[in-house]
Order: sequence, then structure tokens, then C-alpha cells
Amino acid sequence: MTYTADHPPVPSSDELRARIPGWGADLDPADRPSVPKLAAVETGARWEFPERQPEKWPRERSIEHQILTPVFGTSTPPRGLSGAIRRYSYRTYSEGRAAHWLLLILADRVDALENHLLSLLSLHPDNPVTQTGLTTEFKYNGVAARARSRRADVNHMWLDPVIVAGPWLATAGAGVLALRRLRRARR
Repeated sequence: MTYTADHPPVPSSDELRARIPGWGADLDPADRPSVPKLAAVETGARWEFPERQPEKWPRERSIEHQILTPVFGTSTPPRGLSGAIRRYSYRTYSEGRAAHWLLLILADRVDALENHLLSLLSLHPDNPVTQTGLTTEFKYNGVAARARSRRADVNHMWLDPVIVAGPWLATAGAGVLALRRLRRARR
């Protein structure tokens, strides 16, 4: 049996039942264990379509859906480069594509970087020592607790300092390079 670009051949139920042992076992509702749960229960609820939440800014909407859901989150409006990446992901790719989710992950990383940069420019920058939990590692003997156990994170424990300190070191390095270029430009 070959598949063509026009339409793949669809075998009949009898052909599938003969070829695949157990195929179609759940076709009869009496054989399904979840049938009692699927029965409609009268709750008394009556509504056509819920009142729509006001949209204060254009929201991301998957291309699979014609309209935005009646209720949606409003805690963090998309902004900056990370917001542009999110909007592009939702506008271009289906939720079933890996590119959609990879772009959303990239947008999260860009958003974190944007917030780190804003923190550095503010009068109260983030404190990487206390806000990453580094002090609790020493206070509660975190390294020894991992070394004497069968925890799954022992295998990648060596990566934790790189992941936590890496962005800070990269930002500091970029700052040093920028200062050097400014000094050279002034000479």
C-alpha cells in the first residue's frame, strides 16, 4: 500500500481489525471504561458565550484559533524585543511546530536579559549572590546534601554555577569591553 500526495489510502475497519490485533476494541461504548464519566450530567448551568474580557493591548493568539479566548492573562504585556519575538512566533507558526515553542523560549531568555539590563541601569540592581540562592547553599550545606544522595541533579550540578554566573560574567565582560572602546575613542 503506497501513500500519495493526493490522499493516503484509508483502510476499512475490517482490514484494520484483521491486520492489527486488538484494533477497534474501544469502538463499542460498552467496552470503554470511561463511558460513565462521559455521560452528560445536568448541572443547571445555562450560558451561550461568556462576556469577553476587555483587550487593553493586542494579545497573542495562536493561528489555530479564530478569536481570542474570552478570558486571558494580563499580568505581563509583551514589550521590547522579547515581545516582538513572541508576536512573531504566534503570528507565524502553529502551536504544533517546534519553531513556535523555541521562539517562545528564546523570548523568555531575551526578556530575562532585558530585565537584567534594566536592573543594572536602575538605582537598585539585582544582587546575584542573594537572589540566586547561593547563600543558602553554604548555610544549609547544599553541596554535601547532593553529594551523599541519589538525586537526579547531581549529574548536572557542575553546570549550575555556569548557568547562574554566566550571564553576569558576560554582562561584566561586555561592560569592560565597552569602557575600553570609550577610552580608546577619547584618545
